[in-house]
Amino acid sequence: MNENFPPQSPYSTGLAGRCPRCGEGRLFKGFLSVAPACDHCGLDLSFADAGDGPAVFVTLFAGFIVLGMALWVELSYEPPMWVHLLIFAPMTVIVCLGALRPLKGLLVAMQYANKAEQGRLHDR
Repeated sequence: MNENFPPQSPYSTGLAGRCPRCGEGRLFKGFLSVAPACDHCGLDLSFADAGDGPAVFVTLFAGFIVLGMALWVELSYEPPMWVHLLIFAPMTVIVCLGALRPLKGLLVAMQYANKAEQGRLHDR
C-alpha cells in the first residue's frame, strides 16, 4: 500500500472514529474496542492505549453539565426527587455514552499525531 498519506487532523479523525493516518478506515471494531489494524491503509493500531483518560474526561464533562442542570432545575422549580431521577439519570447515561467513543477516538488520534509512546529508562 502507498505509505505517503497526507497529514490528517487528529481532531476530525478522532472524533469521527476514523484512522489517524489515512482518515478513511474505521478506528473501532465495536463500541469502544480499537480495531487491530486500519481496514483501509493497514496501520497497526496496537499502539493505541487511551487507558482511563476518556472515562475521566467524560465523567468530569458529564458531571459539570448534568449536575449543573440538576442544580438549576432544583433552584428554579424545586421538583420532587423522583422528577430529578426521571430526568437526570437517563441524561447522565446518554451524555456519558455519547461522549465516550468520540473522546477515546480523539485521544488515540492524538497519540498517533504526537508519536506518544510509553516512557522507557535507558542506560547511559
